[in-house]
Amino acid sequence: MGFLDNSGDIILDAVLTDTGRFRLARGDGSFKISKFAFGDDEINYELYDKTNPNGSAFYDLQIMQTPILEAFTNNTATMNSKLLSISRDNLLYLPVLKLNGSGNSSHQESALGGFIVAVDSKSEEATADGGYGIEAGVIRGETLNGAFIRVDQGLDTTEVSSQFTLAAELTETQYIIEMDNRLGYIVSPSLGTNTQVSRADVSFIDDDNIASYFLSLNNANFVASNTQRNTAQYSPEQVIAGPRGTTITFSIGASIDLNTSDFLFDQLGSTQAAGTTGNPTGQIVKFIDTIIRVTGATTGYRIDIPVRFAKVPL
Repeated sequence: MGFLDNSGDIILDAVLTDTGRFRLARGDGSFKISKFAFGDDEINYELYDKTNPNGSAFYDLQIMQTPILEAFTNNTATMNSKLLSISRDNLLYLPVLKLNGSGNSSHQESALGGFIVAVDSKSEEATADGGYGIEAGVIRGETLNGAFIRVDQGLDTTEVSSQFTLAAELTETQYIIEMDNRLGYIVSPSLGTNTQVSRADVSFIDDDNIASYFLSLNNANFVASNTQRNTAQYSPEQVIAGPRGTTITFSIGASIDLNTSDFLFDQLGSTQAAGTTGNPTGQIVKFIDTIIRVTGATTGYRIDIPVRFAKVPL
């Protein structure tokens, strides 16, 4: 939704998202708005000018005059920066989400940046023998082992000791993972030969084929409290310098379409010629580049993780 200023009167312009209209269309009386959020996607806070010679009343004038977008229904493009209300007024730092790729090759990014999902056994074999990319950052999308993704949450500052416990109101207890449902699905990481991999339940799939997964501390295979309190100097696997909240770890399975066919690669992807950077095997590789978004449900902080689905053609 959007607030439009019209000659002194405040107009509330509200529309339902595609998902909202879908639920309303059920017509069973179950549709009810129980939660809402505010965002400030349009606002550039760098426009705040403390040097304005006209005084403090003009410091934020440019911000206040920023045009506000009218409401639109595309859920992938609206409300990306949600506002957060915190009762405490003595906070110097806010928590962040940070990709943990240090200290452990099992959740380290690939040499190409981001992660690579080998979508079938042939592609997995190519990565195992030093083929496409390198083993670090390569997720085996058929056998569901290999590398996985880990995201840490907390106050990333040395001004507050990591020995402190992160306040409950700043701790993420639930995460939202969004990804293209045509390409793959979320599974728990394989942490050893005896680890039972479990597939995460999809909460809903929108009209753009974006699947959303809601994972909380109740999903112990994915979300856990980060109880490591040592400093980063003595804990090389820690990327949060200050107090730590929770971590979310997950892996990616390749969809049946990518596993068994080149169709989506031809429609959505590209082809990498033999002998090019990241492809020293002498084999042609087809790939689709995408983004997996991880959002903290408490603070709304989010990160986008580059993922490449790769396939050695049959």
